[in-house]
Amino acid sequence: MSVAVVTGGTRGVGAGIARAFLRDGADVVVCARRPPPRPLGAGDRQARYLPLDVRDPEAAAQLCDRVARELGSLDVLVNNAGGTPYRPLVEGAPRHHARVVELNLLAPLHLSRAAHAVMRGQRRGGAVVMVGSVSGGRPSPGSAAYGAAKAGLENLARSMAVEWAADGVRVNTVVLGMARTELTELHYGDAAGVAAVSATVPLGRLAEPDEVGDACVFLASDAARYITGASLAVHGGGERPAFLDAATADRT
Repeated sequence: MSVAVVTGGTRGVGAGIARAFLRDGADVVVCARRPPPRPLGAGDRQARYLPLDVRDPEAAAQLCDRVARELGSLDVLVNNAGGTPYRPLVEGAPRHHARVVELNLLAPLHLSRAAHAVMRGQRRGGAVVMVGSVSGGRPSPGSAAYGAAKAGLENLARSMAVEWAADGVRVNTVVLGMARTELTELHYGDAAGVAAVSATVPLGRLAEPDEVGDACVFLASDAARYITGASLAVHGGGERPAFLDAATADRT
């Protein structure tokens, strides 16, 4: 049985990732600054909650050591914690933009290093999965620091994959598009707004958190044992090019 740690795993996409690992038979630890509003489980199995400020490198190291000591190993780390408010670059203080980069890039770096320190001593190594974003591969107006951090996260994962391959530690990225969570309507408006946004996705809907979790489980599994340094797009086909809707030519 494997042991998986999911940061930001108490709600939204993170909770979906945790449920997917529970269904796969893993012992799951979810960590965040606040506990989940209700016990997080799948079937008759429940995740364990440990408090953590992911921005604190010392706390990250202590958590990874504790998990390995109390559960016997640390096999998977999913760096899911992240996010940003809407904030154009000309607004807010420099520290606000810096904290976005700290949460979405530096925190995964520190947590991954802490997990690697444990995984490299295990016979079967381990797997790190970064939760990236399509914002890292296109302009991200209103969340530029977030987009830059997510672009850096993919590059960081590829570098880690090369550096840590000899230690048996694989590192991959799930590049996430829009997902349906408890906060969806805050981002996209009422049901009509969510439907309109969903219609821009080629598959016609937003991702469900558990579907993101299934992708993470795959990348952490033996089925992906020769995959490292990869980026797996989980975005329903991406975004339809705007020029196709803007063009006036008759394509019938």
